[in-house]
Amino acid sequence: MTFGFIEGFRVEVLDPRFHRIVPGSARMERLWTGARWSEGPAWFPAHQTLVWSDIPNDRMLRFDALTGQVGTFRQPARNSNGNTVDRQGRLVTCEHGGRQVTRTEHDGSVTVLASHYQGERLNSPNDVVVKSDGSIWFTDPDYGILTDYEGDKAESEIGHCNVYRIDPQSGAVTIVADDFVKPNGLAFSPDESALYIADTGASHDPENGPRHIRKVAVTGDGAKLGASSVFATCTAGLFDGFRFDVEGRLWSSAADGLHVYAPDGTLIGKVLVPEVVANLCFGGPKRNRLFICGTTSLYSLMTHTNGVG
Repeated sequence: MTFGFIEGFRVEVLDPRFHRIVPGSARMERLWTGARWSEGPAWFPAHQTLVWSDIPNDRMLRFDALTGQVGTFRQPARNSNGNTVDRQGRLVTCEHGGRQVTRTEHDGSVTVLASHYQGERLNSPNDVVVKSDGSIWFTDPDYGILTDYEGDKAESEIGHCNVYRIDPQSGAVTIVADDFVKPNGLAFSPDESALYIADTGASHDPENGPRHIRKVAVTGDGAKLGASSVFATCTAGLFDGFRFDVEGRLWSSAADGLHVYAPDGTLIGKVLVPEVVANLCFGGPKRNRLFICGTTSLYSLMTHTNGVG
C-alpha cells in the first residue's frame, strides 16, 4: 500500500447543498498505514499533532502535521478507543481494556475519571465528547468485553449499554440515556442544544438492530437529555464516529467512506474512502483539514468548511 494521494478518489454530490464543500482540486491523502482497526482521532492545535487509537494492537499513535512523521504515542494503551481534547488541552480517552474513561494530564500522568457506576464496572467506554461547561459525556456499549479482540472478554456487570455524563465539579457519573442497544459515536450540535448518538445494534442483530443516529434534546439545565428522534439511518454498513462543521452539517463514518448530512437530516454527499471508516475529526490550523481513520490507515482531506472546535 502506497502513501500520498489516492488514485480514484471521488466525491458524490447528492444534493446541491454539498457543492464546493470539498475543493475541486482537493485529493485524499493516505498519511500512514499499518493498523488493525483505527479509531478515535483527536487533534491538538497547540502542537499540530493528531493522536488516534489502534484498538486490537493495543496502542495509540501520533501524527505530527509539521513533519509528517507517525510514531507510537502510548503502548500498551488498555485498548483505547474514542479520544477527545478537553477545554484545557488534555487528552480524554475511552479504554476498552481498562473499562474506564481517563484523562492524560499535561505532565503525562493519567487520571481515571470513570470506571464504575453505582459500584459496578463499566462495560467498555467507546466514544467521548466534552461539553463547553466541562462535563464529559460518553457511550458504554459492550464491544470491548464481547471477545478478546478489542479488550478482555468478560460478563457485563451493569447488564446494559448506556450513555453517561461526568459532572465537571463533583466527578459524579450519571446515566443520561438508557434506551440504546449499542450506543456508539456521539457529538453535540454546534449550539449544544442537542446530543447526537449513533446506535450500532445492527452489528449483532443485522435484521432488527438499529443502524441510525438519534438527535436527543439537551434539557434546560444542560445536564440531562429529553426527547429524541431518528436523525439519519445508515445506507452503507453502520455509522460509528462523527463530527459537525460550523454550519451544522454532520460528517459521519460509514462502510464506504464519509456520509455528510444537512442539519435537516438529508444525505447531501459522500466522500468515498477505499476502506471502512470508523471515525474522523477536523484539524489543522484552521480546522479545515479532515482526518479520517480508515480500518488500517490514516487519511486526510482539505475542505471548504471548518470543524466545530
